Amino acid sequence: MSTYQVIAKKFRPKKFSEVFEQEAIVQTIKNAIRLNKVGHAYLFCGTRGTGKTTLARLFSKALNCEKLEEGEPCNSCPSCLEITSGHSLDVIEIDGASNRGIDDIRQLNETVGYAPSKGGYKVYIIDEVHMLTKEAFNALLKTLEEPPSHVIFFFATTEPHKVLPTILSRCQRFDLHRITAEKIEAKLSSIVKALDVSVEKGALELIASHAEGSLRDAESLLDQLLCYEEPPITRDHAIKNLGLISTDLFFKLDKAVKERDFSAPFTLSETIYQSGCHLQHFLESLANHFRTIAMTQMGESPPDAAYHEAAKCYTKHHTLAILDYLIDAMEKGQKTPFKRIHLEIILLHIVRGSQNIPIESLVERLENLKGEKKTPLPPTLEAAPPPPSSSAPEKEEEPVEEVPFFPKTPSKTPLPTVNIEQKIKHDQVMRFASVELNGSLRDRF
Repeated sequence: MSTYQVIAKKFRPKKFSEVFEQEAIVQTIKNAIRLNKVGHAYLFCGTRGTGKTTLARLFSKALNCEKLEEGEPCNSCPSCLEITSGHSLDVIEIDGASNRGIDDIRQLNETVGYAPSKGGYKVYIIDEVHMLTKEAFNALLKTLEEPPSHVIFFFATTEPHKVLPTILSRCQRFDLHRITAEKIEAKLSSIVKALDVSVEKGALELIASHAEGSLRDAESLLDQLLCYEEPPITRDHAIKNLGLISTDLFFKLDKAVKERDFSAPFTLSETIYQSGCHLQHFLESLANHFRTIAMTQMGESPPDAAYHEAAKCYTKHHTLAILDYLIDAMEKGQKTPFKRIHLEIILLHIVRGSQNIPIESLVERLENLKGEKKTPLPPTLEAAPPPPSSSAPEKEEEPVEEVPFFPKTPSKTPLPTVNIEQKIKHDQVMRFASVELNGSLRDRF
């Protein structure tokens, strides 16, 4: 039986032009080779699967290539073939996680002085360089600062903040960014075309979005999907194989919010648990669903046309409030032992929260109420008509002063007095505010 080669290795870029989304870095490297301004140490930083080690190998190929054309390695000369297969004596790859001690770096320092066997440069590629100990970094400093003219160091790391500043200052640093989902999808399309297999565009879109900017992750997922089902492979196959949540489940939640169906959260919770979905993964998918709704409400084009109808079930304020709530719920969900109850409370909160009145609207209503005309006194509190006058003249009574609301204190500022109209209006405002903060008026009356 022939040895199978995984997609990530079989379709690894063999030229600089095949590297995705790193145009500025590629152009700098090619210009350095063309102008003969190659440095002695380079540091490639970035998340997984963005091309750090690949760029280091391509750079090594270009430096030792016998038929270099426009900065691109030929991939046909003996040096390029040896580097591609990993058998070159001039390109030494070191795993920083397993060779992290001072003895390993001391051994490296002893071999630096040897001349390259075939090519013009001897290259050391140290992957996950941040795993080296502090003593190992210090042992490498002198060699890294003044290496022999034929030696070049390439460092790759996902955590550059763990690399000592003294090492960083001796390297040319390149930060690789995540690859866009569109570029990943284009790469996957070319791969399935080269493999002559039928995969739906929706399945490739799902893989590309699930890869989170890592091309290697996307290629590994595609490799897994091709083993799951015979072609043609559909979007449903990708959802089942990758353990993803179907968007139909989220649209059912949106429908429950629109219809104010408080029994739907329990039905959805039962469906989620019967499918065996992990709670944290479901909450992440739910947050991504509301993120897509928020983008749709802001005018962006959604991946599915059904999001246009889903976005009408919420206001912009409600969508942002739900996203904020889900972030806190995901953190609490990792600690609570009552996973199912926690999930049901989250879904109930989303359904019920759509009726909450935004605080901005509440403030506006209070301001409008404050600016209204004074409320007339009820008939029971109106002044009674004066009694009929008798024949005997009575002494005219002096006007009674209003009783102060607070006892008098020696102060220059006069204290407020009790006014029945203001008191009635104050009671109305407080009652309105208390009702609004606990729910809508429609629910109360």
